[in-house]
Amino acid sequence: MTGTPHALELIDIHTYYGNIHALKGISLTVDPGEVVTLIGSNGAGKSTTLRTISGITRPREGKVLFNGNEIQAVKPHGIVAAGIAQSPEGRHVFAQMTVYENLLMGAFSRSGSFDADIERVYDLFPRLKERRSQKAGTLSGGEQQMLAIGRALMAEPTVLLLDEPSMGLSPILTEQIFKIITDINTQGTTVLLVEQNAQMALNVASRGYVLQTGQIILADTAANLAANVQVRQAYLGEI
Repeated sequence: MTGTPHALELIDIHTYYGNIHALKGISLTVDPGEVVTLIGSNGAGKSTTLRTISGITRPREGKVLFNGNEIQAVKPHGIVAAGIAQSPEGRHVFAQMTVYENLLMGAFSRSGSFDADIERVYDLFPRLKERRSQKAGTLSGGEQQMLAIGRALMAEPTVLLLDEPSMGLSPILTEQIFKIITDINTQGTTVLLVEQNAQMALNVASRGYVLQTGQIILADTAANLAANVQVRQAYLGEI
Protein backbone atom coordinates (compact mmCIF):
# COMPACT_ATOMS: atom_id res chain seq x y z
CA MET A 1 0.00 0.00 0.00
CA THR A 2 1.40 3.41 -0.93
CA GLY A 3 0.79 6.71 0.79
CA THR A 4 -1.07 7.23 4.06
CA PRO A 5 -3.68 4.54 4.69
CA HIS A 6 -7.27 5.43 5.43
CA ALA A 7 -8.09 5.66 9.13
CA LEU A 8 -10.95 3.26 8.40
CA GLU A 9 -11.77 1.29 5.29
CA LEU A 10 -14.59 -1.20 4.73
CA ILE A 11 -14.25 -3.40 1.68
CA ASP A 12 -17.31 -5.30 0.40
CA ILE A 13 -18.72 -6.01 3.87
CA HIS A 14 -21.56 -8.49 4.17
CA THR A 15 -23.05 -8.81 7.65
CA TYR A 16 -25.92 -11.08 8.65
CA TYR A 17 -28.24 -11.47 11.62
CA GLY A 18 -29.12 -15.14 11.26
CA ASN A 19 -30.59 -15.38 7.77
CA ILE A 20 -31.16 -11.62 7.51
CA HIS A 21 -28.66 -10.01 5.12
CA ALA A 22 -28.16 -6.70 6.95
CA LEU A 23 -25.18 -5.27 5.05
CA LYS A 24 -24.92 -6.11 1.36
CA GLY A 25 -21.45 -5.26 0.16
CA ILE A 26 -20.71 -2.03 2.03
CA SER A 27 -17.49 -0.25 1.04
CA LEU A 28 -16.47 3.09 2.51
CA THR A 29 -13.47 5.07 3.72
CA VAL A 30 -12.77 7.54 6.51
CA ASP A 31 -9.51 9.48 6.34
CA PRO A 32 -7.54 10.76 9.35
CA GLY A 33 -9.03 13.98 10.72
CA GLU A 34 -12.36 13.68 8.90
CA VAL A 35 -15.92 13.70 10.14
CA VAL A 36 -17.85 11.29 7.91
CA THR A 37 -21.54 10.65 8.37
CA LEU A 38 -23.82 7.73 7.51
CA ILE A 39 -27.41 8.76 6.93
CA GLY A 40 -30.45 6.67 6.18
CA SER A 41 -33.79 5.61 7.60
CA ASN A 42 -34.35 3.13 10.41
CA GLY A 43 -33.22 -0.35 9.40
CA ALA A 44 -30.90 0.91 6.65
CA GLY A 45 -27.85 -0.70 8.28
CA LYS A 46 -26.19 2.32 9.87
CA SER A 47 -25.82 0.90 13.38
CA THR A 48 -24.88 -2.51 11.98
CA THR A 49 -22.01 -0.82 10.12
CA LEU A 50 -20.67 0.61 13.38
CA ARG A 51 -21.16 -2.69 15.22
CA THR A 52 -19.23 -4.46 12.46
CA ILE A 53 -16.34 -2.00 12.75
CA SER A 54 -16.34 -2.39 16.56
CA GLY A 55 -16.19 -6.19 16.31
CA ILE A 56 -19.51 -6.64 18.11
CA THR A 57 -21.02 -8.14 14.97
CA ARG A 58 -18.77 -10.20 12.69
CA PRO A 59 -18.97 -9.76 8.93
CA ARG A 60 -19.47 -12.95 6.96
CA GLU A 61 -17.53 -11.53 4.02
CA GLY A 62 -15.28 -8.55 3.39
CA LYS A 63 -12.54 -6.68 5.21
CA VAL A 64 -12.41 -3.97 7.88
CA LEU A 65 -9.12 -2.06 7.86
CA PHE A 66 -7.89 0.31 10.57
CA ASN A 67 -4.84 2.31 9.53
CA GLY A 68 -4.28 -0.27 6.80
CA ASN A 69 -4.45 -3.32 9.10
CA GLU A 70 -7.25 -5.88 8.97
CA ILE A 71 -9.29 -5.98 12.18
CA GLN A 72 -12.43 -7.93 11.23
CA ALA A 73 -11.18 -10.93 13.26
CA VAL A 74 -10.07 -8.88 16.29
CA LYS A 75 -12.17 -9.07 19.47
CA PRO A 76 -14.03 -5.89 20.52
CA HIS A 77 -11.74 -5.11 23.48
CA GLY A 78 -8.74 -5.43 21.14
CA ILE A 79 -10.31 -2.97 18.72
CA VAL A 80 -10.83 -0.48 21.56
CA ALA A 81 -7.22 -0.93 22.68
CA ALA A 82 -6.07 -0.35 19.08
CA GLY A 83 -7.78 3.05 18.95
CA ILE A 84 -11.46 2.75 17.95
CA ALA A 85 -14.16 3.55 20.51
CA GLN A 86 -17.92 3.72 20.14
CA SER A 87 -20.60 5.75 21.86
CA PRO A 88 -23.58 3.43 21.35
CA GLU A 89 -27.16 4.14 20.38
CA GLY A 90 -29.24 4.36 23.53
CA ARG A 91 -26.23 5.54 25.62
CA HIS A 92 -26.01 2.38 27.78
CA VAL A 93 -24.49 4.13 30.77
CA PHE A 94 -23.91 2.10 33.94
CA ALA A 95 -26.93 3.40 35.85
CA GLN A 96 -25.85 2.42 39.39
CA MET A 97 -22.33 3.82 38.98
CA THR A 98 -21.37 7.46 39.35
CA VAL A 99 -20.43 9.70 36.45
CA TYR A 100 -16.78 9.45 37.51
CA GLU A 101 -16.94 5.64 37.72
CA ASN A 102 -18.55 5.46 34.26
CA LEU A 103 -15.69 7.53 32.85
CA LEU A 104 -13.13 5.23 34.45
CA MET A 105 -14.87 2.26 32.82
CA GLY A 106 -14.12 3.87 29.45
CA ALA A 107 -10.40 3.56 30.21
CA PHE A 108 -10.54 -0.18 31.02
CA SER A 109 -8.11 -1.04 28.22
CA ARG A 110 -5.46 1.40 29.45
CA SER A 111 -3.08 1.69 32.38
CA GLY A 112 -1.53 4.59 34.27
CA SER A 113 -3.08 7.85 35.39
CA PHE A 114 -6.30 9.07 33.79
CA ASP A 115 -6.46 12.47 35.51
CA ALA A 116 -5.64 14.47 32.37
CA ASP A 117 -8.21 12.52 30.33
CA ILE A 118 -10.90 13.03 32.97
CA GLU A 119 -10.16 16.76 32.95
CA ARG A 120 -10.38 16.84 29.14
CA VAL A 121 -13.84 15.26 29.33
CA TYR A 122 -14.86 17.73 32.04
CA ASP A 123 -13.63 20.60 29.84
CA LEU A 124 -15.78 19.34 26.96
CA PHE A 125 -18.75 18.59 29.22
CA PRO A 126 -18.74 20.91 32.28
CA ARG A 127 -22.10 19.45 33.34
CA LEU A 128 -20.41 16.09 33.94
CA LYS A 129 -17.96 17.70 36.33
CA GLU A 130 -20.89 19.15 38.29
CA ARG A 131 -22.51 15.70 38.36
CA ARG A 132 -19.34 13.62 38.83
CA SER A 133 -20.52 12.01 42.10
CA GLN A 134 -24.09 11.47 40.90
CA LYS A 135 -25.36 8.05 39.77
CA ALA A 136 -25.59 7.94 35.99
CA GLY A 137 -29.12 6.57 36.06
CA THR A 138 -30.37 9.82 37.62
CA LEU A 139 -28.99 12.03 34.85
CA SER A 140 -31.15 13.61 32.16
CA GLY A 141 -31.09 12.16 28.65
CA GLY A 142 -28.77 14.89 27.45
CA GLU A 143 -26.39 14.39 30.36
CA GLN A 144 -26.35 10.63 29.73
CA GLN A 145 -25.45 11.28 26.10
CA MET A 146 -22.59 13.52 27.21
CA LEU A 147 -21.45 10.76 29.56
CA ALA A 148 -21.59 8.10 26.82
CA ILE A 149 -19.41 10.24 24.54
CA GLY A 150 -17.07 11.15 27.39
CA ARG A 151 -16.72 7.50 28.38
CA ALA A 152 -15.75 6.60 24.79
CA LEU A 153 -13.16 9.39 24.76
CA MET A 154 -11.55 7.91 27.88
CA ALA A 155 -10.24 5.07 25.69
CA GLU A 156 -8.10 7.67 23.88
CA PRO A 157 -9.45 6.69 20.46
CA THR A 158 -8.01 8.00 17.23
CA VAL A 159 -11.37 7.11 15.63
CA LEU A 160 -14.64 7.77 17.47
CA LEU A 161 -17.84 6.03 16.34
CA LEU A 162 -20.98 7.93 17.32
CA ASP A 163 -24.35 6.18 17.01
CA GLU A 164 -27.36 8.52 17.07
CA PRO A 165 -25.93 11.09 19.53
CA SER A 166 -28.97 13.41 19.22
CA MET A 167 -31.64 10.73 19.71
CA GLY A 168 -34.35 11.96 22.08
CA LEU A 169 -32.68 15.30 22.74
CA SER A 170 -34.20 18.76 22.48
CA PRO A 171 -33.08 21.01 19.62
CA ILE A 172 -30.97 23.12 22.00
CA LEU A 173 -29.20 20.07 23.44
CA THR A 174 -28.74 18.65 19.94
CA GLU A 175 -26.95 21.83 18.85
CA GLN A 176 -24.76 21.62 21.95
CA ILE A 177 -23.84 17.97 21.28
CA PHE A 178 -22.96 18.72 17.66
CA LYS A 179 -20.77 21.66 18.67
CA ILE A 180 -18.90 19.31 21.00
CA ILE A 181 -18.51 16.75 18.18
CA THR A 182 -16.87 19.50 16.12
CA ASP A 183 -14.62 20.39 19.08
CA ILE A 184 -13.58 16.74 19.50
CA ASN A 185 -12.71 16.55 15.81
CA THR A 186 -10.80 19.83 15.92
CA GLN A 187 -8.71 18.38 18.76
CA GLY A 188 -7.59 15.60 16.43
CA THR A 189 -10.07 12.74 16.71
CA THR A 190 -11.48 11.24 13.50
CA VAL A 191 -15.26 10.75 13.69
CA LEU A 192 -17.67 8.37 11.96
CA LEU A 193 -21.16 9.62 12.75
CA VAL A 194 -24.46 7.78 12.44
CA GLU A 195 -27.31 10.22 12.82
CA GLN A 196 -31.00 10.44 11.94
CA ASN A 197 -30.85 14.24 12.02
CA ALA A 198 -29.36 14.39 8.54
CA GLN A 199 -29.27 18.19 8.42
CA MET A 200 -27.13 18.46 11.56
CA ALA A 201 -24.93 15.56 10.48
CA LEU A 202 -24.22 17.09 7.07
CA ASN A 203 -23.47 20.44 8.72
CA VAL A 204 -20.55 18.98 10.72
CA ALA A 205 -19.31 16.32 8.27
CA SER A 206 -16.94 16.73 5.35
CA ARG A 207 -18.34 13.70 3.49
CA GLY A 208 -21.27 11.36 3.78
CA TYR A 209 -22.75 8.06 2.66
CA VAL A 210 -26.46 7.33 2.25
CA LEU A 211 -27.51 3.82 3.21
CA GLN A 212 -30.69 2.13 2.07
CA THR A 213 -31.61 -1.47 2.95
CA GLY A 214 -28.01 -2.44 3.64
CA GLN A 215 -26.45 -0.81 0.59
CA ILE A 216 -24.74 2.51 -0.09
CA ILE A 217 -26.80 4.34 -2.70
CA LEU A 218 -24.99 7.70 -2.59
CA ALA A 219 -21.55 8.91 -1.56
CA ASP A 220 -20.43 12.53 -1.87
CA THR A 221 -19.24 15.61 -0.04
CA ALA A 222 -21.57 16.73 2.72
CA ALA A 223 -22.34 19.93 0.80
CA ASN A 224 -23.33 18.02 -2.32
CA LEU A 225 -25.48 15.58 -0.36
CA ALA A 226 -27.24 18.46 1.41
CA ALA A 227 -28.02 19.96 -2.01
CA ASN A 228 -29.11 16.66 -3.57
CA VAL A 229 -32.84 16.63 -4.39
CA GLN A 230 -33.21 12.93 -3.52
CA VAL A 231 -31.53 13.44 -0.15
CA ARG A 232 -33.49 16.59 0.61
CA GLN A 233 -36.80 14.85 -0.05
CA ALA A 234 -35.99 11.59 1.73
CA TYR A 235 -33.97 12.77 4.75
CA LEU A 236 -34.28 16.55 5.14
CA GLY A 237 -38.04 16.69 5.24
CA GLU A 238 -38.54 18.58 2.00
CA ILE A 239 -41.31 17.82 -0.48
